[in-house]
Amino acid sequence: MNVVNRDSSPTSFAFCPASDPWSIADPCFQNLYLLTLPAIFASVLFLQRLSFFNHHGHRHNLGRTGVIYWSSFFLMLLGCIALVLRLIASSDEQLDLASKLATGSMLVSWTLAAILNHSEHLFSIRSSDAILGYYLAALAGSAVLYYTTSDLNNHQQSTSYLQLYIISLFLGLVVEAWPRGRTQVQLRSNVSVYDKSNLISRLSFHYIQPIMAKGYKRPLQLSDVESLMPERIRSENAYPGLATTWEKQVEKFEHLPKGKKEKKRPWLLLKVIFLTYGWTGWTSIILCRVASTTLVYLQPVLLGYIMDFMQSSTSETPQPLSRGIMLAFLMFLTSLFSSVMGAQLFQLNADRGMEIRSGLIGLIYRKTLRLSPEARIKSSTGEISNHMSVDAEKWVAALNTLPQWISAPIELVVALWMLYSQLGWCSLVGLFTILGLMPIQSRVSGIFQSIKETKLTAMDSRIRLVTELFTSIKTIKLYAWEDAFKAKIANYRQIEMSVLRRFGVVYAGMTLIFSTTMFMSLLSFGMFAAFGGPGGAAGEITPHVIFVSLSLFGLLSRPISTMDTLLSSTTSILVATRRVQKFLLSEELEVRTEDPAHKQYPLDPAGYEGKAIVVKNATFSWTKEQSSSDDAYPSDRDENTPLLENADGSVARNVPTLNGINFSLRSRSLTAVVGRIGQGKSSLLSALIGDMYKYNGSVQVRGRVAYVSQLAWIMNCSVKDNILFGKPLDQEKYDQVLDACCLRQDLDMLPARDSTEIGERGINLSGGQKQRVALARAAYADADIYLLDDPLSAVDAHVDQQLWQQLIGPSGLLKNKTRLLVTHGIHHLDQVDSIIVMKDGKISEMGDFVQLLSNRQGFYQLNLEFSSTHKRKSHKKLHGPEDVVPETASTSDSTSDADSSTAIAAQEQEMENPKAELVAAEKMVDGGVGWHMFMVYARAASLSNMIWVVVLYILVEVAQVGTSFWLRFWSDAAGQEKYSVLQFLLVYGGFTLAYLAFNVALFYVANVHAAILAARHLHDRLLNNLLRQPMSFFDVTPVGRIINRFSSDVENVDETIIWNFIDVVYCLVAIGGTLVVISTSTPLFLVAVPPLVLVYLYIQSYFIKSSQALKRFMSVSKSPLYQHFSETIAGVSTIRAMGANPRFITMNGAKADLSAETTLAFGIGNRWLKVRLEFLGALVVLGAALLAVLDQGHLSASVVGLSLTYAMNVTGDITWLVRSFSELQNQLVCVERIEEYAELRTEAPLETAVRLPKNWPSEGKVEFKNYSSRYREGLDLVIKNVSFEVKPAEKVGIVGRTGAGKSSLTLALFRMIEAADSYWARATVTDSSQLLISSWPRQESDLDGFKTDQGGSIEIDGVDIATLGLKTLREHLSIIPQDPTLFAGTVRENLDPFSEREDAELWTALERAHLKDHIASLVGGLSFEVAQNGENFSVGQRSLICLARALLRKTKILILDEATAAVDMETDDLIQRTIRKEFKDRTILTIAHRIKTVMDSDKILVLEKGCVEEYEAPAELLKKRESLFYKLAEQAGELKA
Repeated sequence: MNVVNRDSSPTSFAFCPASDPWSIADPCFQNLYLLTLPAIFASVLFLQRLSFFNHHGHRHNLGRTGVIYWSSFFLMLLGCIALVLRLIASSDEQLDLASKLATGSMLVSWTLAAILNHSEHLFSIRSSDAILGYYLAALAGSAVLYYTTSDLNNHQQSTSYLQLYIISLFLGLVVEAWPRGRTQVQLRSNVSVYDKSNLISRLSFHYIQPIMAKGYKRPLQLSDVESLMPERIRSENAYPGLATTWEKQVEKFEHLPKGKKEKKRPWLLLKVIFLTYGWTGWTSIILCRVASTTLVYLQPVLLGYIMDFMQSSTSETPQPLSRGIMLAFLMFLTSLFSSVMGAQLFQLNADRGMEIRSGLIGLIYRKTLRLSPEARIKSSTGEISNHMSVDAEKWVAALNTLPQWISAPIELVVALWMLYSQLGWCSLVGLFTILGLMPIQSRVSGIFQSIKETKLTAMDSRIRLVTELFTSIKTIKLYAWEDAFKAKIANYRQIEMSVLRRFGVVYAGMTLIFSTTMFMSLLSFGMFAAFGGPGGAAGEITPHVIFVSLSLFGLLSRPISTMDTLLSSTTSILVATRRVQKFLLSEELEVRTEDPAHKQYPLDPAGYEGKAIVVKNATFSWTKEQSSSDDAYPSDRDENTPLLENADGSVARNVPTLNGINFSLRSRSLTAVVGRIGQGKSSLLSALIGDMYKYNGSVQVRGRVAYVSQLAWIMNCSVKDNILFGKPLDQEKYDQVLDACCLRQDLDMLPARDSTEIGERGINLSGGQKQRVALARAAYADADIYLLDDPLSAVDAHVDQQLWQQLIGPSGLLKNKTRLLVTHGIHHLDQVDSIIVMKDGKISEMGDFVQLLSNRQGFYQLNLEFSSTHKRKSHKKLHGPEDVVPETASTSDSTSDADSSTAIAAQEQEMENPKAELVAAEKMVDGGVGWHMFMVYARAASLSNMIWVVVLYILVEVAQVGTSFWLRFWSDAAGQEKYSVLQFLLVYGGFTLAYLAFNVALFYVANVHAAILAARHLHDRLLNNLLRQPMSFFDVTPVGRIINRFSSDVENVDETIIWNFIDVVYCLVAIGGTLVVISTSTPLFLVAVPPLVLVYLYIQSYFIKSSQALKRFMSVSKSPLYQHFSETIAGVSTIRAMGANPRFITMNGAKADLSAETTLAFGIGNRWLKVRLEFLGALVVLGAALLAVLDQGHLSASVVGLSLTYAMNVTGDITWLVRSFSELQNQLVCVERIEEYAELRTEAPLETAVRLPKNWPSEGKVEFKNYSSRYREGLDLVIKNVSFEVKPAEKVGIVGRTGAGKSSLTLALFRMIEAADSYWARATVTDSSQLLISSWPRQESDLDGFKTDQGGSIEIDGVDIATLGLKTLREHLSIIPQDPTLFAGTVRENLDPFSEREDAELWTALERAHLKDHIASLVGGLSFEVAQNGENFSVGQRSLICLARALLRKTKILILDEATAAVDMETDDLIQRTIRKEFKDRTILTIAHRIKTVMDSDKILVLEKGCVEEYEAPAELLKKRESLFYKLAEQAGELKA
């Protein structure tokens, strides 16, 4: 076949005398271009590879596979012998110089290949890509030459040697490509599956075949996809390069002038990403893209040759049939290679995108560990999580489109040039159209960017609220504030829906632009038909012109139609990258070491000897010095707060938190820090661990630090892992720590002892247990310095005493350590070495206990009023130690059952797992998603909308096929002059306008109606149902799983599923139209349709089983990553202080790698499918072309053109159908995961038909009648047959030992747990379809059927609370919880979320709670913004705000659940006086570990093992020395001498 007819040059004659070197069929051409050039290129490549091994290679020392090595070497030697013999024979037969050159160059290349093969076996564990690639090229070129020379029947001897050479090549290829997975070399290697696979396996994606085969036979396990991705993508390899480039570029950026800096700021991180991988890293992607595009553009050229071939049948010199068959096979090979190159392009993009993602996650995580206080408050947990889960994730998909910025202009130029060769100047219409679209597309790009930014901002806020909601769900349920949070979330969700609607409208309008190729073809054909001929005469409309031009218009439409995706993707990646960049440029801690508190200082002869901590003239603040930021407020997890009340009651934002701090601590000393709440005690510890800004002065911390925060930070892992904290197990030391921290009895209660998993946020431990686990962690760390932030406030008095004696005090386990203890209690102060008294952010006094008492200042007054030391000592002298409660009787705290899941793990009776895991692995459904999930989505989107989408797509296809048939008719009737050009154009224009109109309507219905309806319905259903779940669900469900559904799953529902559905409908309709066209053109093709359909269906079913499992793995593997990230943010101070940064970075990397592994596995599976389906598609093209060629004399060129045009498209359509259908099913996994939670059984209804008396409860009488309860069905009872009565306005103190059931009574009163064996206790766990919420009785008389005597009842003012709705009940009760919780928002919203109160009422409540002056001093007063989790208030201040809430509710019953645990003695006394005064006419139930707090109660309720042990007035109980209350009071020092 002569591609170009060109006269031979003199140089060519020198190589090929009497030949045409530009003819593909000529042996000279084949020798030069198919053999010599590849041989020269391979030789250069082999030399480069040998040089690399020589300078940079590392031997694997795993041996070599002798069979493969020697077989390969022998076959290469055989090939070289054949070439030598051919070279000798060519001299005898006087072959041309080209043949000798080809033979000689191949001989050199295979000699180098043999040498390289030796090195490859030493340095590499897989076959050489260079050698294997050359095998393929040499075999193809030699086979073509052999076919040509044997056909010419010349040079018999040299041809025989060529035959021997080809045999050696074929056998060598088999050996080189032979899988080596079972060889000892690869079995001993620990590199990834990808790094073990050879070139052919990578090109065909065969290396994932074992996984696909397993998935087809059985459900896949997560372990099946391990070690699949390239090593360079792992975090340990991806992070360093990106981090190094980032640091260099940031350093350069900081030195730029201000004006230049602002110009370059938006592109900084983008520049870093591109520089990290350099030109070499991006060149492979660009070259692959260009190669793929080139192969695609060869198809219209070949189509043109086939059209010429068909038209030649009517000419005098018809072309030979062999030429037509060769063209058909060339179309097949072009289609096949295009598919392979396209798949490789996708994989290269995915690999690089995942590499960038891994690097960005590493940067984001490390940055989080270094954030300054102001930066932490500006970046909420939800926002930072979105940087990782959304922004970094964008790069994975973006690289599939970003290279189009390079390839799209090339495609446009090539398509326009080829169109010009067909239509002449008339094709310039396309150029002008493209130029006209540029400003419109630029405008649309800006609109899309604005839409994306608004959507992401609203989503950030929504995720933050959702995170806050479900993190504090217990508190929200107790306050019955679910509706308030729903309303807040709904506001942000409405913004998201508005943005999606705007996008849908804009996109529907943009379809007119994306369909411009229809206009271009209409105008171009019209102008060509009228003026396209010579001299402006009418052009000749032929099948060649029509169908080649149509193919080119189709190719031209690719870069234009994908422009929307390109713009959208580019916009998304720019927005996402700038968001990440803004975070990475956030302020960091001043000291940028991994563990700033651990800096070792040499001994200073100037008086520092023996000093562990030295602070000189230091001033600290939570805000930056002279900060002008309006929203720069501190971030502090405990009592760390900049909002300290000054002596004059004012608070200035830049007033330092700690002023003029001077102190030093001797090594091995014990120092206590005391003072009122908000005076800077916790801030002092934060300053020492480097968490605050230091304005001036110096701080020296000499030694390793262990830090225990005021609110204990617990990890979601086993008890043992929490204590070891990454250190190796020393059993003796470990046992000592358990004893010292009073954890033995707690471990005995757990089913797997210390191997029992602790739930997220320590959900299945009480406050005291969490604090003691945190203490144990610090003790096991064996540090030099211990910073303890009020760890004794959360434990009972007797546990307090034991911890002091065994751990913290002068004789405790830490006696030889330096200890700095923040405390609100003063009963141990006479045993400490020194005392620091904090007041107004300054050290007001410092000295030992006797010295401070003798000073008769603030500490003296505090001790005089609140000390009970003398009582305790005198009583111990009187009664001796034998009266003290034995350690074995109670080694825990009074709040062991404080959470609704306490003792869950302890009492599981059906546990089979020895680890006793509380949080089960996330549920994954095996097999296909099924029709049911699609119908769930369709009903959510409205069935009528979905039907309209299908109908409109059918109309679009009818219009498009009609256009093609009309063009065929036009080309056939062009010379008959029956119709004018205008008539042809009018019909053609009508089809075009119909196509555009139906397209606009289609995308409007799909995006504006269907997608938004589905998004709103599924999100709201998920939120509503989760808010109605019982607490037992949240006890065993990590928040990360819930957030994953509200973030990535909801985002897929919002933006992805509708497009997958559109793609499926489009492909089905397009394939139907194609089959109609091909069948009418070549009916014989219908014979091939059934087997093709069966093969496609088989491949799809084979693929879908594994694909869905891989998609689920991809979703599930993200939850641990996000959960660990949130956990890290919560404990960042502890992690930094204890030097655990490197270990947590490694853990984050491992979880990120698992997520990357599953994501890549899913993508590789899609590529595996693409190659196989497009191979079948190429067979369809081959079949259609062969049928046309073989029927040359009977088919017109226009029929063949129409048939082949659609056949070339059907390849992509069928492939895209299977992929889209698979992707739709995969995306429906998101609907399945949402439905999983949306279909969970709910707790009792919020309201019932029961009519309550006016102002109920008017008296406040509470009566428990034979009440029993458990936390979940299947667990033991925690409250057993309890009966007692609380009279109106009576004050009852509730005390008891570990697990006695104290807080369980509180939960029962609020119906957070239900009566045992009651209807609602069983309803949330049973599968019975009869137990539905809707079956709740509508009439009060129907309630009897829902009552049960087995669990007893609780009555308030004579009303059984089991008959009330949960909202009704909880709104009529008040509680001040143990863990005071504040929410992001204003102070006003935290006090009155429903805006039911006047400001005057709020100020009055704050005044009574002793907070009015402080709140008034803040910027905005009641409108002051509370940080996430209330982090800009101390724990004590949060408790006072909770007191203000209780004052506002004005209910007759108030429950205090360890409400004063986090406040000092003076504040505790203020709160108690407020309660006695403001709640004097209300019933109060108080749970407290400070016996002093309940001593003035009317009655004391003593619980023991879930039963009422004692219930009398405190005075009566104290008369009975055998009573448990007497012993508790005695140990607390509350007995009078």
